[in-house]
Amino acid sequence: MIYVKSIDHDRPSKSPRPVLAALAASALALAAAALPARAQGDAEQPQRLQAITLTAGMHNIRAEVALTPEQRQKGLMYRTDLGAHEGMLFAFEAPATQCFWMRNTPTPLTIAFLADDGTIVNLADMKPFDESSHCSARPVRYVLEMNKGWFAKRGIKPGFKLGGPPFKP
Repeated sequence: MIYVKSIDHDRPSKSPRPVLAALAASALALAAAALPARAQGDAEQPQRLQAITLTAGMHNIRAEVALTPEQRQKGLMYRTDLGAHEGMLFAFEAPATQCFWMRNTPTPLTIAFLADDGTIVNLADMKPFDESSHCSARPVRYVLEMNKGWFAKRGIKPGFKLGGPPFKP
């Protein structure tokens, strides 16, 4: 999954939450430690990022967190082994209309656009390698990608509230 664009940059933004700042610091420290080990041929390799646990009712989600523009751009590209309860949470500095596509992404996904409190604003199913844009219905700070059908199988629809560190007051 690749981050396409963010709209509404002129909107006033709230300052990022302390949890988001702590996640960013941890992720950047891990990324810096891994830099010497990366080879130039890694461009087509899936990325593995620090993960947190989110909740959807009684279900736990292991969500890798994409915080930097580079991490968000690569997303789940080239990933063929996404586990049944695994996904990727894209965290942005401020709410904006977020749009995603499936360039270089072989795994069918469902994307959830999330309000600051974890409420699902809208969902979209995405086909492998499809470059059509899927956008949030309104400005959001968080986006969660899961295997296609994960939300539907559990009866999770827009308006449902996810839990976890980014969504705590």
